[in-house]
Amino acid sequence: MSVFAAHSFLTGLAVTGTATLVVFVGSWLIGWRLRRFNVVDITWGISFTLTAATAYGWSTGHHLGDAHRILLLAMTAVWGLRLAGYIGWRSRGKGEDPRYAAMLERAGGSPARYALTRIFLVQAVIAWFVSLPVQVAMAASAPALAWLVVGAGVWAVGVIFEAVGDAQLAAFRRDPANRRQVMDRGLWRYTRHPNYFGDAMVWAGLWLLAAGHWVGVVTIGSPLLMTWFLIAKTGKPLLERSLTASKPGYADYVARTSGFLPLPPRRASGR
Repeated sequence: MSVFAAHSFLTGLAVTGTATLVVFVGSWLIGWRLRRFNVVDITWGISFTLTAATAYGWSTGHHLGDAHRILLLAMTAVWGLRLAGYIGWRSRGKGEDPRYAAMLERAGGSPARYALTRIFLVQAVIAWFVSLPVQVAMAASAPALAWLVVGAGVWAVGVIFEAVGDAQLAAFRRDPANRRQVMDRGLWRYTRHPNYFGDAMVWAGLWLLAAGHWVGVVTIGSPLLMTWFLIAKTGKPLLERSLTASKPGYADYVARTSGFLPLPPRRASGR
């Protein structure tokens, strides 16, 4: 029989919301001291790990079983901490991210306040909302084994795409011969954004683990919002605009390569 600790989940929403707020405000203070607010990108992955750990601790002791909840915590932490570590490694020794620099130029006399209200607090709310499937799953008993396997499988596909895509791109950038060249090898041959596709699959898999209970089904908006941001808002459009301007061959790459889903490359027109 399915068990859902409704009271623990509802009270836990305030607890996880507070934890998320604290970690993002703390990150803003670090960014303010460093005068570099792209530390929020590292905070993004860390915040999900903290939310999962908080939800796990808050929902303990309701006869929910620990095995699937520990698995859920581990899955969230593996994704979140790998992402935070990779972004931290990639941004070491560099200045402000151009996206945030452009935003802060519009801030007028108080860029720090603008960063807090328009970057850090906005991302805190989004991160908390996206994490709702994890919070639901922490308050529910284990789903059917088949459901668990499917969800974990989708998550694993996502982690592999994201991690392998990031590693391939990092290796490509290390070679000076590839300066101003377009990365179109490995997973990048089949999708222009294997890391974004992987991110979307991770959250689809985590949602599936929550969807064993009807409350989890209702949180479908969380992975959809994450995917929308990746495809249509702050991910793909901004990055492709920048790459089209800086890399001469990028338009041809766009013409032959899927924008999101991994698909075989299209043949050039006229062939």
